[in-house]
Amino acid sequence: MITIICSTNRKDAVSQTVANTYVDILKSHEAAHQFINLADLPADFTFTALYENSGKNEAFNTYRDMMKDSEKFVFIVPEYNGSFPGVLKAFIDGLQFPDSFTGKKAALVGVSSGIQGAGLALSHLTDIFNYCGTHVLAFKPKLMHIEANMVDGKLSDMYHQLLEQQASDIVNF
Repeated sequence: MITIICSTNRKDAVSQTVANTYVDILKSHEAAHQFINLADLPADFTFTALYENSGKNEAFNTYRDMMKDSEKFVFIVPEYNGSFPGVLKAFIDGLQFPDSFTGKKAALVGVSSGIQGAGLALSHLTDIFNYCGTHVLAFKPKLMHIEANMVDGKLSDMYHQLLEQQASDIVNF
C-alpha cells in the first residue's frame, strides 16, 4: 500500500492539485494506494493526539493506522518559510514511533512558487526520515514556479512526466 500525503493544512492549496495528479498516476499503474490530506486532520490534534495524549484521539488514530499499515509513502511537500509546513512535523510527531516509518520507503515531491522547488524543505524532511529509519527515494522532483507550470488547473506536461517517473520508481522501489 502506498499512502500519498498532501503535506499542508492550507485549504485549496496547489499541493492538492499535485497530490490529486499523483493519485491518478498511481491508479494508472494499478498500484494500491490511499490518500491523506493534512487539511482534513482534527483541528485540535496537536493538543489531543501528541505526546502524553498519544493514541487518545480517535479521529487522529485513523491516520496513525493508515500510516502504520502502509509500506510506502509519497509526500507532496510545499515550501513554507524555507522548509516544510509545521503541520507536517506535528503530524509526524503524532504517529507511532518507530512502527510508522522504520524500514519503510518514501518518495518526496517539492512544490514552490519560487525557484528552489522546495529543495531545502525536502532536505530537512529527508534528514527526519533518515533518523526514523525510512529509505528515501533519491529522485525528488522539485516543482518550482508551480503556478507558471499549470494550465487550467493541471500540471504542465514536463511536471506530469516527472511525477510519472517518480511514481514508477516508488512502485518498483
